[in-house]
Amino acid sequence: MEGAVLNAPANQAPTSAEEPWPVRTVARKIADWIHRLGNIWVEGQITQISNRPGAATSFLTLRDPSAEVSLTLTCASSLLRKQDPPLTDGSRVVVHGKPTFFVGRGTLSLRVDEIRAVGIGELLARIERLRQLLKAEGLFDPARKRPLPFLPNKVGLITGRASAAEHDVLSNARLRWPSVRFEIRNVAVQGSTAVPQILDALGELDRDPEVDVIVLARGGGSVEDLLPFSDETLCRAVSTCRTPVISAIGHEPDSPLLDHVADVRCSTPTGAGKRVVPDMAEETQRVHQLRDRARRALHGWVDRERRLLDSLRSRPALADPHGPLARRSEQVQVARDRARRAITGVLTAEGHAMTATRSRLTTLGPAATLARGYAIVQRVDSDGADGVLRSIEEAPAGTTLRVRVVDGAVRAVVPDGSE
Repeated sequence: MEGAVLNAPANQAPTSAEEPWPVRTVARKIADWIHRLGNIWVEGQITQISNRPGAATSFLTLRDPSAEVSLTLTCASSLLRKQDPPLTDGSRVVVHGKPTFFVGRGTLSLRVDEIRAVGIGELLARIERLRQLLKAEGLFDPARKRPLPFLPNKVGLITGRASAAEHDVLSNARLRWPSVRFEIRNVAVQGSTAVPQILDALGELDRDPEVDVIVLARGGGSVEDLLPFSDETLCRAVSTCRTPVISAIGHEPDSPLLDHVADVRCSTPTGAGKRVVPDMAEETQRVHQLRDRARRALHGWVDRERRLLDSLRSRPALADPHGPLARRSEQVQVARDRARRAITGVLTAEGHAMTATRSRLTTLGPAATLARGYAIVQRVDSDGADGVLRSIEEAPAGTTLRVRVVDGAVRAVVPDGSE
């Protein structure tokens, strides 16, 4: 429709700063386009009813439950009086009417000629159809659900202002872990403004880097009261959150669609307060138990190792480490003495053999012969050379001789005519 208003028909000259359209022309063209829509059926939630006594026309506001969008409705006052039960703020209805643009005021309204209240059965049927659609798309798949942090840095809480649900979550969480921190967003939890406010709070907490988990909490109520938590837009927003989400809506029998989309479903706000943080007493006891188990395991290991050391220490090699060395030292000393005796015996025998050989050499040598009265006669030549005289023919007359006896030597000359 916006494109039709902004674009003039082919037979209409375009506007310009020099040739603008007057206001009446623009208003008339908008009215023409809106009137072409004809009669339509529209679903929404009644938020304001203006029905003055005696007035022929009543005014209502029809709001989209999932967005900040609304339409003004006009209808005959008699049409409202026929409603059974009477319409109230928050009623879900389906209306039939024709969009009308009032040229004089420049306003848009929906002229209604039929109003049908959406009954509980129809609401439940629509919720069931939406449930099947979201399930088919995989929004209920357990594989996509994220685990909760063991001890969150900060817990985001979306709930009604000063509500019993807020008190239950805070008191139970602080009883379990007194130092838990909360980032609370108070919103409307029923009515036409609930879904937009919850979406804003959810987006704000999901963007906060300190928030590790988000809790949506509300007390019990009727099907109409819990309708915001079966809204398709809210369910899809929760499925795309990066932060794990806990749904704590109503009581145990209540089961809005948000319970199936959230990462964790708690039957009550009290259960959410107990689930979001661990119990300090239980964790302290668990730490003590683990410490005792670790102490017993360490003592057991030390005892086993001590027994092993005692067993090793009792072995002969470790019980008397110097004994084997002493025995080996004695063996070395015995071997050394045996070697010394063997070498001494060899040296003594060889000494005796050398003495005997020396005696034989002495007996057979020339000195011993000379001692018995013999002499060695040598011829002395003119050039100083000498030689042992072996025959008288080697000593003619005049030959100089050297006669060696035991205690020295004398010279002699062979006379002439000697025999």
